[in-house]
Amino acid sequence: MDGISDLAFFALLVKRGSLAAAAQELGVTPPSVSKRLAAIESRLRVRLLNRTTRRISLTPEGEIYLADGARLVTELEALEQRISGGNITAKGLLKVSATFGFGRRHITPQLSAFAREYPDVEVQLHLTDRPVNLVEQGLDADIRFGQLPDARLTARKIADNRRLVCASPTYLKKHGIPLVPRDLQNHNCILLRESDEIYGSWHFSSGNKQETVKVRGTLSANDGECATTWALDGHGIVMRSEWDIAPYLRSGRLRVILAEWKLPPADVYIVFPTKNHLSAKTRALVDFMLKTFEGHRRDRTEADKIIW
Repeated sequence: MDGISDLAFFALLVKRGSLAAAAQELGVTPPSVSKRLAAIESRLRVRLLNRTTRRISLTPEGEIYLADGARLVTELEALEQRISGGNITAKGLLKVSATFGFGRRHITPQLSAFAREYPDVEVQLHLTDRPVNLVEQGLDADIRFGQLPDARLTARKIADNRRLVCASPTYLKKHGIPLVPRDLQNHNCILLRESDEIYGSWHFSSGNKQETVKVRGTLSANDGECATTWALDGHGIVMRSEWDIAPYLRSGRLRVILAEWKLPPADVYIVFPTKNHLSAKTRALVDFMLKTFEGHRRDRTEADKIIW
């Protein structure tokens, strides 16, 4: 077996997440998968995977082999595509991750439409509010918010999104409207515990001014929908993404406060490992998401418009 086929085998093994799952995909027995992996490691004289009976994880050498190997495989695919006149179709396993709330509400229905358009692509969606490592977890793409933290990744913005501080009219009538961020210290704030962010610290900026406020409240949750529900019920002030609360802002059930202050970036990106040539399936997904969410990207004349 040649190096390219070994790379494709290894990439499949990592994506499937276990020897048994890879064996099922290939139509062989788990011992044969284990034997082939051992042969690759013997040839390379390094250990590529740490493995137990239930899971596998990449070694540092395995991470390099997967990342650079995937680049070689996609370059070969691109070469074949040029030679064949661009007739290579999107097919194979496509692993995508997204956050729970946004994934359920916006990504799941779009992947349903994507699956109809690309029936030869097998889509696996992984929902998590924890940061993911695309290379180590064998993911093809991740839908995430805010700035790109890793130079090894490429990101395309699919939608504009803002974090907004808001409360119900009932709460504001009873407790007053905060005029500057530090006023929040005198209010009941609904706290969200997610993404390992500093718990209860809200960061604001306005021009050259920056303020960090340590907020407190009697209600907190690790789920955004719970926090939004409590705000609608008049329990306090909440910080939520525009995509989550836009219907309530339009109906008047929630009101934005401190509108002249900005919160940390929260635009929506599709992120994928940096490669010279994307696989056909990943490129199809990126193009599909850019087209699907086109109406959720503002132009310069509608900076304050609610677009969700």
